[in-house]
Amino acid sequence: MLTQIINLVLLTFLPFLELRYSIPIGILSGTMKLPFGYSITAYAMPWWIVFITCVIANIILAVILYFLIDGIVKLLCKIKVINKLWKWKVQSVQKKIHPYIEKYGELGLAVFIGIPLPGSGVYTGCIAAYVLGMKFKHFLIASIIGVLIAAVIVTLLTVGINGLL
Repeated sequence: MLTQIINLVLLTFLPFLELRYSIPIGILSGTMKLPFGYSITAYAMPWWIVFITCVIANIILAVILYFLIDGIVKLLCKIKVINKLWKWKVQSVQKKIHPYIEKYGELGLAVFIGIPLPGSGVYTGCIAAYVLGMKFKHFLIASIIGVLIAAVIVTLLTVGINGLL
């Protein structure tokens, strides 16, 4: 079981997937498709172990990203192509999330992080917090709330679908 928990943590750390993918992998059984033609055998673990593992991993990811993002951005933006992509992503994030942060503060970011759709999550939430100059305490609160929202939604959907199957 320790190997499966480590794999869940690693899956949770993947950009664009996070716990939106690791929770179903942990709860369901059978073989599931990964991007780029890979597949993984789901673990059929108890939902509460998967939930706790993935939530903790996603919150740890948020903390790591917050403290690394400035250095990563400065380093990568030295490459022209990445600098252009970064500027495009900043504009996209500002357009998407700025009105919500202005109106609702951390709660706006939390909802954005918590919506289990592509393009939301801790990675994009961290970029938004960085771009908007959000302090760590506010980002951490938003991340914890957002991760819990996403984890509850994904777990309920996964357990419900698994029950139907």
